[in-house]
Amino acid sequence: MKRKSITPREGWEKKVEDVGLVFHSPDETYWNEASYYAFTAAEVDMLEKTTNDLHAMCLDAAQFVIDHDRFADLKIPAAAVPVIKRAWEEEPPAIYGRFDLAYDGKNPPKLLEYNADTPTSLLEAAVVQWYWLQDQFPKADQFNSLHERLIAKWKDLKNYLQSPLYFTNMDTTEDTITAAYMRDTAEQAGLTCKSILIGDIGWDADQNYFVDLDVKPIRSVFKLYPWEWLLADEFGERALLTYGETQWVEPIWKMVLSNKGILAILWEMHPNHPNLLETYFDSARWMSTYAKKPLLAREGANITLTTPKGTVGPTEGTYGEEGYVFQALAELPNLDGNYPVIGSWMIDQEAAGMGIRESDGPITTNLSRFVPHIFE
Repeated sequence: MKRKSITPREGWEKKVEDVGLVFHSPDETYWNEASYYAFTAAEVDMLEKTTNDLHAMCLDAAQFVIDHDRFADLKIPAAAVPVIKRAWEEEPPAIYGRFDLAYDGKNPPKLLEYNADTPTSLLEAAVVQWYWLQDQFPKADQFNSLHERLIAKWKDLKNYLQSPLYFTNMDTTEDTITAAYMRDTAEQAGLTCKSILIGDIGWDADQNYFVDLDVKPIRSVFKLYPWEWLLADEFGERALLTYGETQWVEPIWKMVLSNKGILAILWEMHPNHPNLLETYFDSARWMSTYAKKPLLAREGANITLTTPKGTVGPTEGTYGEEGYVFQALAELPNLDGNYPVIGSWMIDQEAAGMGIRESDGPITTNLSRFVPHIFE
């Protein structure tokens, strides 16, 4: 793995906007094509295998949580537990997940966290960097079959999901664009789709189901909205009571895997695994360097690092009341002041591609840059 400099494409801003990435430079450059990461085919094969192995371990860990009633460790509401168990047994469709990995090109990749419930940075990984590759390195390759696999998965679900399939998200630019991309892949697969903001979903008390702005029933819905937020909302209890009558993508059992407590469960089940970092619920134990992470934080919020040089953070945010995990510190490679994290994607239970986010420091946040990659 090497980080290399390159001259950006002429008019790159319009090029990325044309494929959907309109938030390429919100305050400073988010999409950074003045650099790229180059991998060998052997490195990509190893990352693909690692991702598939981690996914299998996570599924085992979810079963472990269910079998040993470890939901309280994850601070999952008691009312959600029977619904999670039922959904786990019924196996409703799950489409994606992203493993964030620390990798320096020399040592085994280490799992930092599993983003199992929401698909942020999927458009960048699936589409934007692919078009960059065609322009800049048409003879090279990229670990990226995300777009085709998404369409294939939606085709598999065409006769399972009730029509129309609604796509819902918060009213932010990034969420709207990402949800629109997911809708586009579903429509390419032949599904009939509609969009609705999460705040516009209503409830018909007489008929006992969720409705759109035309008071038509919502029977299948893709949500770019974490389950823990949904259950905390006004209609959270009703989402549990009608689960199954309303089909949700991703399914509610993803609450187990998207919770950072799964990192401690994984370490408990697989101590000293080469792709895991030592992690505990209660304290840092005997670790001299570690990351303190909220169970439910997103985009690097409320994280504190204890390093040999002192404390870094905590970062800003509103998380932490739910509790923390303490994870051994993974030393990210420092490449000319850039700290990369690999986001390795699962689509339909298989590794399908990756995207790279890099930061000016060791904590990846919502301001971290997306940088494309190739392999040869």
